[in-house]
Amino acid sequence: MQPPKMVTIIGLGSLLSERSSRVTFPNLKNFRLAVVKGHRRVFAHTPSVFVQRGITDEETLQMASLSAEPNEGGKFMATAFEVEDEGMDAFIEREEEFDLRMVPYEELDGSAGGLGMLCCCSSDDAYIERWGAERFHRLYTEMGIRTIWDWPIDSGLRPCATYLRHCALAAEKLGPACHDSFLDETFLCCRRLTIRQYLALHPEVLTTLPPESLRERYGG
Repeated sequence: MQPPKMVTIIGLGSLLSERSSRVTFPNLKNFRLAVVKGHRRVFAHTPSVFVQRGITDEETLQMASLSAEPNEGGKFMATAFEVEDEGMDAFIEREEEFDLRMVPYEELDGSAGGLGMLCCCSSDDAYIERWGAERFHRLYTEMGIRTIWDWPIDSGLRPCATYLRHCALAAEKLGPACHDSFLDETFLCCRRLTIRQYLALHPEVLTTLPPESLRERYGG
């Protein structure tokens, strides 16, 4: 019998947390830090799951999640780990709105790590082509989300506070270099404001606890 094929997953947001990663991949191997170049990390889209869990604020547009988008000169520190290819269905379902691309990454020592699967920006049209208009209507339109990906840079879209706190705490637990990367190499939808600058304006994000039912899931 051939050994199972392994796939490298690159974590840029909630998958900075090993605990969160193991919810989807209980048998993941070699959880570690890595570097992705040629992309930047942005809070620029609105997933249905945040509305379903009751952690968005539609009035202030605190609804956004993270993705990576191509950016010349961009880079950020992420996590990387290996999983068996046959266990990918749950991950694809969990990350339904993304374009899951295989991109190059580096190990922390600068050596080439190979290719890893990264949650990249997509489009509403691509979502509908893959999953169907009925699913888009049910999970987005009926939930009050007019678009997943078509948010203008001047829309005022802001990070979902519960999710941002979770990612920031997870990055902090991975050490100063990862924490600084998350703060300084992650951008809002406007592509100008960094998370460090945003949290300086909104320090309450880090001190406001998630709902009790979600404190373990979004505990960093």
